[in-house]
Amino acid sequence: MNESPDLLQIVFDHAFTGLNRGRESYTPQMAMHEVGTITSVSTGIARVSGLPGVGFEELVKFPGDVFGIAFNVDEDEVGVVLLGNYWHLHAGDEVVRTGRVMDVAVGDGLLGRVIDPLGRPLDGNGPVVSDGRLPIERPAPPIMDRAPVSVPLQTGIKVIDALIPIGRGQRELILGDRQTGKSAMAIDTILNQRGKDVLCVYCLIGQRASAVAKVVAILQAKGAMDYSVVVVTEGNDPPGLAYIAPYAATGIAEHFMEQGRDVLIVYDDLTHHARAYRELCLLLRRPPGREAFPGDIFYIHSRLLERATHLRAGRGGGSLTALPIIETEAQDISAYIPTNLISITDGQIYLSPSLFELGVLPAVDVGQSVSRVGGKAQRSAYREVAGDLKLAYAQFEELESFARFGARLDEETRRIIGHGQRIRACLKQPEFASVSVDAQIAILLALSAGLFDDVPLDWMTNAEKAVRKAAAEIPAEVCGRLDTAQKLSDEDRETIIQIARLALARFQSNPKAAPGKQS
Repeated sequence: MNESPDLLQIVFDHAFTGLNRGRESYTPQMAMHEVGTITSVSTGIARVSGLPGVGFEELVKFPGDVFGIAFNVDEDEVGVVLLGNYWHLHAGDEVVRTGRVMDVAVGDGLLGRVIDPLGRPLDGNGPVVSDGRLPIERPAPPIMDRAPVSVPLQTGIKVIDALIPIGRGQRELILGDRQTGKSAMAIDTILNQRGKDVLCVYCLIGQRASAVAKVVAILQAKGAMDYSVVVVTEGNDPPGLAYIAPYAATGIAEHFMEQGRDVLIVYDDLTHHARAYRELCLLLRRPPGREAFPGDIFYIHSRLLERATHLRAGRGGGSLTALPIIETEAQDISAYIPTNLISITDGQIYLSPSLFELGVLPAVDVGQSVSRVGGKAQRSAYREVAGDLKLAYAQFEELESFARFGARLDEETRRIIGHGQRIRACLKQPEFASVSVDAQIAILLALSAGLFDDVPLDWMTNAEKAVRKAAAEIPAEVCGRLDTAQKLSDEDRETIIQIARLALARFQSNPKAAPGKQS
């Protein structure tokens, strides 16, 4: 009797098997017809009931072609982040599931266009032509699909290329107080990619309309829009658009990277992104943490920046270089959001307001800036001269602060200070004036050889320009070696130094003969 099967158990097993088969045959199309109702509308969010099958971050549609992302999936209602003008929405309006996550248009048709995070054109040049659509949220490439960062991304900015090198596939943070030149540095880097087979995506998050117009006008005037995509959210846009903007821009850039191309993406800036996310989370009643930011504020930025990488050859060998920008307050780089971003990225470029006020532009504080990839992503010619220069500049900064006390200095200390002052003068650079690799190497070699030490400080600007101009006389075969990973031979070094020495001769031999007025 005990060995015979239990009839009740057989019925239960049969019913359980049928239930599993029903789950396997379930398709999302059934859920796409779910229709819910708005229970309340607030600034940038809506609460919806009647969508029991909605998933996290699923796209839902409101009347008037307004979309939203399901963010808080609770038992009784769903908190939705709105992605458009929601002024016409009211409680009681219908909400429909779409069955898909938020995606963005991708492809070569976006080059030269100004769009919003939803892919809608903002430049008045007609509809956007795309090759397809990709989700804005995608997993970062696994470790085994990545390759070391070894190829430099030339910015055309002397102080960065020489002392804080950036590699293709690196994440380098740009931070500093307001009005210290952060955006100008990013724009300079984009302008320098002309002719270097690097595509650029510029993501403007929560910026003023005038600032957006200025950036687009500069890129158009300099011919950079031919290889760039600009993704824009303005300050008066809903916070939901500001939140998804960097993810949408990264989706566009990843499409190019997966085709084996090199891409540069600029996030300007993630301070506005963090504040928009904080606003949404507070409205959705998520628990606040430090400075009222939600507990996952670190995670939303890490999952964004981890998507920047250099893919191995088997995956196409493309790269995505990220330059996130963050704003500090009163030079406090130890604040919450800046320290989060510093710990996520592979280095930081700190722009000092003190240097900015002194006219040292770009106002890069070399002592607080670092590239954790370092010389691995730097040309050999740079590595041979940059190490000595960075050490000499660091010694100069220490002695400069000491010399302000009016102490009597010995001859060696005065020599170190004078050499450091000339390094600082040579590293100055106006906006939108990129310097070629050949000219940078000529200037750096002249500095390391002490050729500028006999030039009066008042004439350093003209002297540096003379060396840049003379760099055009460097033989073509030497220039070819400068652009490769080959080491600088003694003959090449002497050739470049001799060209620089001849260019500086009129500034050194007779001070009265040197030009008196700086241009």
